[in-house]
Amino acid sequence: MRYLQFIRPNLRLLSFGSAAFFFSSFGQTFFVSLFNAPLQAELSLGSGEIGLLYSAATLLSALSLMWLGRKIDEWDLRVYTVLACTLVLLGAWTLAAAPTAILVGVGFYFLRIGGQGLLSHAALTSMGRYFSETRGRAIGFASLGFALGEAVLPLCAVALTAWIGWRQAWGGIGTFVAIGVIPILLWLLKGQAARHRAFAEANPGQPAALASRRLSILRDVRFYLCLPTVLAPPFVITGLFFHQTSVAAENGWSLTWLASCFIAFAIVQAYSSFQSGVLVDRIGAVRLLPFYLAPMAGGLLVLAVFDHPVAALLYMIGLGLTAGLDATVGTSAWAELFGAQRLGSIRAVAASLMVFSTALSPVLIGWALDHGITISAVAGLCILYCGICLALALRLVAISRKPGGGDR
Repeated sequence: MRYLQFIRPNLRLLSFGSAAFFFSSFGQTFFVSLFNAPLQAELSLGSGEIGLLYSAATLLSALSLMWLGRKIDEWDLRVYTVLACTLVLLGAWTLAAAPTAILVGVGFYFLRIGGQGLLSHAALTSMGRYFSETRGRAIGFASLGFALGEAVLPLCAVALTAWIGWRQAWGGIGTFVAIGVIPILLWLLKGQAARHRAFAEANPGQPAALASRRLSILRDVRFYLCLPTVLAPPFVITGLFFHQTSVAAENGWSLTWLASCFIAFAIVQAYSSFQSGVLVDRIGAVRLLPFYLAPMAGGLLVLAVFDHPVAALLYMIGLGLTAGLDATVGTSAWAELFGAQRLGSIRAVAASLMVFSTALSPVLIGWALDHGITISAVAGLCILYCGICLALALRLVAISRKPGGGDR
């Protein structure tokens, strides 16, 4: 099935996934961090203080996601989406009015759990659940929304802050979510009740039975063979992006040049995300797991060995290719291993651990840099991590090929 033939009859639901991903950007690090400088200046917060607030908020959102994430298996998707958007707008309005550091942390928490947590979880779970034979293409299409957010929203944030100030910008974002984003997403979910009813009839199972099997997932060796590979891209990319100033300084690159390379990152990520859906549908996500970290490992190798300005571009391209594959391969792998009906529950666990990793990696890399470990050495350690993931993923593929090794 060609992409256009697939998109036309499913455009509304696919657009929901893409839009939810796009608007999740309001709670993503690349967007929130753009307001750090004026926020710190007005509230007299140091880099360490704001970093601590952000990490604490991220860790709390990860804990919340363990419970809220699995509720997508029980609640109407429209209710779940409204909850996610409400948390985002509360976060935006809290930051707009925050007079103290504590309220800044509260605002960060609402943005992280609503944006990075629930909206992206809703996008991935809905694509993975309601598309079976074309799951990879659905997730790939939806992921374009996130790449678009990375390419467009930073410029909008900078321009809006320069025009009306950072507090007014956050206030405007919250208002936009309330009167624009929520109606758009609900309109895109038209027919959700009938869609979910058809899915439930095709995938029978009582909620109690599903709940009793959640713990069995955590006792399944396949979960632990898959998890390190799925966590690798967010852990590595978030950590290195958070410390991009150190990356640029060690290699003699200007921040302007490195920031320009983000355009290449976003373009490559979008292309990779779009094309990876076809590969997942043809080959299977589990079979792709051993290979999808290879572009990132290649980019890290360039970062570890070369300091020519072109190396920055190649490094970002390598990370972008894997970032594009990440959502498609990761979510589809969970569905292949454990079934679509439990996808919300299994992704809730995986997503909360992912959020933990994105809170931990900036701290670990920062600690390494403070103790004299170079960016080149950090990149080398990340390559070693990718090698360990390769061995675990190959073992997972071997187990999944055995009779009874899958749960489709």
